Amino acid sequence: MTARRTSPEAFDLGMFLAVRAANRVIEESGPVSENNDQKFVYDFTEGNRDLKDLLGGKGANLAEMTNLGLPVPPGFTITTEACKVYLESGSEPVELRDEVTAHLDALEQKMGKKLGQADDPLLVSVRSGAKFSMPGMMDTVLNIGLSDESVAGLARQADNERFAWDSYRRLIQMFGKTVLGVDGELFEDALDEAKTAKKVASDTDLDAADLKKVVEHFKKIVKAETGRDFPQDPREQMDLAIEAVFNSWNTDRAKLYRRQERIPGDLGTAVNVCSMVFGNLGPDSGTGVAFTRDPASGHEGVYGDYLQNAQGEDVVAGIRNTVPLADLESIDKTSYDQLMDIMNTLETHYKDLCDIEFTIERGQLWMLQTRVGKRTAGAAFRIATQLVDQGLIDEAEALQRVTGAQLAQLMFPKFDEDAKVEQIGRGIAASPGAAVGKAVFDSYTAVKWSRSGEKVILIRRETNPDDLDGMIAAEGILTSRGGKTSHAAVVARGMGKTCVCGAEELEVDTKRRRMTTADGQVVEEGDVVSIDGSTGKVYLGEVPVVPSPVVEYFEGRMHAGADDADELVQAVHRIMAYADRVRRLRVRANADNAEDANRARRFGAQGIGLCRTEHMFLGERRQFVERLILADTDAERDEALEALLPLQKTDFVELFEAMDGLPVTVRLLDPPLHEFLPDITELSVRVALAESRKEPHENDLRLLQAVHRLHEQNPMLGLRGVRLGLVIPGLFTMQVRAIAEAAAQRIDAKGDPRVEIMIPLVGTVQELEIVREEAEQVIAEVQARTGVELKLALGTMIELPRAAVTAGQIAEAAEFFSFGTNDLTQTVWGFSRDDVEASFFTAYLEKGIFGVSPFETIDKDGVGALVRSAVEAGRATRPDIKLGVCGEHGGDPESVHFFHEVGLDYVSCSPFRIPVARLEAGRAAAESKGSDSR
Repeated sequence: MTARRTSPEAFDLGMFLAVRAANRVIEESGPVSENNDQKFVYDFTEGNRDLKDLLGGKGANLAEMTNLGLPVPPGFTITTEACKVYLESGSEPVELRDEVTAHLDALEQKMGKKLGQADDPLLVSVRSGAKFSMPGMMDTVLNIGLSDESVAGLARQADNERFAWDSYRRLIQMFGKTVLGVDGELFEDALDEAKTAKKVASDTDLDAADLKKVVEHFKKIVKAETGRDFPQDPREQMDLAIEAVFNSWNTDRAKLYRRQERIPGDLGTAVNVCSMVFGNLGPDSGTGVAFTRDPASGHEGVYGDYLQNAQGEDVVAGIRNTVPLADLESIDKTSYDQLMDIMNTLETHYKDLCDIEFTIERGQLWMLQTRVGKRTAGAAFRIATQLVDQGLIDEAEALQRVTGAQLAQLMFPKFDEDAKVEQIGRGIAASPGAAVGKAVFDSYTAVKWSRSGEKVILIRRETNPDDLDGMIAAEGILTSRGGKTSHAAVVARGMGKTCVCGAEELEVDTKRRRMTTADGQVVEEGDVVSIDGSTGKVYLGEVPVVPSPVVEYFEGRMHAGADDADELVQAVHRIMAYADRVRRLRVRANADNAEDANRARRFGAQGIGLCRTEHMFLGERRQFVERLILADTDAERDEALEALLPLQKTDFVELFEAMDGLPVTVRLLDPPLHEFLPDITELSVRVALAESRKEPHENDLRLLQAVHRLHEQNPMLGLRGVRLGLVIPGLFTMQVRAIAEAAAQRIDAKGDPRVEIMIPLVGTVQELEIVREEAEQVIAEVQARTGVELKLALGTMIELPRAAVTAGQIAEAAEFFSFGTNDLTQTVWGFSRDDVEASFFTAYLEKGIFGVSPFETIDKDGVGALVRSAVEAGRATRPDIKLGVCGEHGGDPESVHFFHEVGLDYVSCSPFRIPVARLEAGRAAAESKGSDSR
């Protein structure tokens, strides 16, 4: 920001100097509590910003500002430890009351008046303040100490009767709602009645007599709703308010916010007791909020709001229109200049965007709070690089000021926030982005309409591999079932498609080609819908979309050094360049074809960590796998394998060429059989109808018999992976031959294929040894026939608990491990990842069993512990073993930090998540280096 410097005389504040002198007396006398082991209360002069765990963010920052010599009203902080004792035991620590009394006595001595004193009352605010900012989630009570007796004394001291009665009605209103649990609308209605009777629109138009009547009405409401009078004892008011703030830690809204922001639930909140300063004393008083930079854009300047003759809650509640902070210069230039100077001091001291709350009392500026301000994703990147340029932070610190989640927000297109919308449903935000198109209900129509130039949204109850063509053709995918790791979600993320899953309130009827909303509205095929993969919201009609320049940068369509390059793109470029320089983890892509591989390289992929060969046999090719699985004789099986070989070889040649010079990990076929066999119910109906009509059905009958023979109750734990390769002779050797021949062809063409063959679902080293021996024979045959030396690594996917536990044995036959954390999470927890998110995960999240889905962020204590032990055991057996992860966790920011910590060599993720993984790998390295230096 551009701050204005003022002369030293700007801080010639009588009351402030007196307070500072009193503070020095307290500092010299030492802490109030004699039992330092059980110290639950700290004066603002005793703390600092490093004590956030103990004093909460608000208390720590009030102490820091006090120590900086800024005008902070005196007060004290009750620690988070006291809150934890209260929440665990149901009562306050026995020492707390005496400590509060001692600090209150000291505060009264500083201020020269007592709490609620009849002729000149000391009033205090009681405010929450957790370690992490939770704005508006917990409770605050202002003007504590006012009573029927002291309100008159306040009026005389302030020479303002209206101010006194306005402050008293505010206390009763806030206390009644927050502490006593009275419905807040009852107070609002009473206040509206008073304005209606006076025929005025604003609270400020009510005079002292009006407000005195409002106070009486408010007290009657308290008596009627609680059965007791409003408490007149000021100490009782304060004690009850402190208890209410403790209790507010566990309100529903606070819990929901913590789950959303992933804030631990056991931290507790501190309580700040602060002497009141008043912004509602008249036109020379007011209250406001200021930012040292624009939290929306990151640009420097004067940003904030100010409201004359008001207390803080008036600004937050929006009950009166504020004026821009810049207007304060013409209203009260002295206070404005002081504020600009203080804002500059705070930003320089905190080396970051600061969010500030202040009050002006009759021309005297007071600082009520500061914190590192929340900002948009774009502002985060801009501010980080601005602070580097200003010499306030270095590049390592700049890297810590942004997150992968913020980068992801910048990468995906968004709907225009100012557009008028009609929301018709909401599901799980499965794959970010904003997509608009005509509703279609099957893949064939999606492809057909797309080829005709139509943009479509594919709507299904859930998707399956047969829907792949339609998913590719569609702008986005909407399902009424499934979760973030369902087929639709995983595939959509891999393709960078917008996806909303599990929109259960929407009834999808694919036969009638329509969707019905919860209120009965029908969306027919061809109607335009819009889906927001970042929020899970579904809209009827077209919502305008704003493109992302950040994606254009990563795709190479925008150069960060160009004169017309977006300022945001330049900031992202600089942060990413530093992340790439410092990160240890390499980042690969999950990609199954040349197109995805090329996109991944543009996004910065350093290889392919997972090529799922079963994805090469969807759509029209599915028949070949079906023929192979259903073959009755060796001849039929050999014929099917012979047909598959050239298709596979062509795929691999294209893939190796696209990723030339970089490693490519090819996973051998791992199809749960139900994905490649006809649906048993549909097939049974077809056979029954043919029999009733006496129509030929020999092929369907034979197919039905085979499906019955191979049908599994739980296909994800059935005949798949290495088991399929061992049961169907020639399957894996055909794939290995195709891989080897493709690699030899690329070498002949002067290419540099770096191929790794991965055997899936291994549970014991014996399985791996058998497949490895067969693979080595095939590779040797190809070498002999082509005369090309092949160096193909052979390894396995660790996706079963037994594989993780016996990793030391498996490493004897594996040159690399790739942790398949999707299946490992499924098998460790006993969760079906296709079902549980829609069925009971919501309840688990609401009850706090999960902070976040274990399919979204790795479960460090369970799944993570197995990964850690497998890493240690694998390296003990084979020190040079290569270790990576290829589950969806490879692109999750928090999980990437864990994989850095346990010592993996690389992570692999969907192409569109590569920049996020690169950034987080850099952040993890910088964070680790910083911890080591400390």
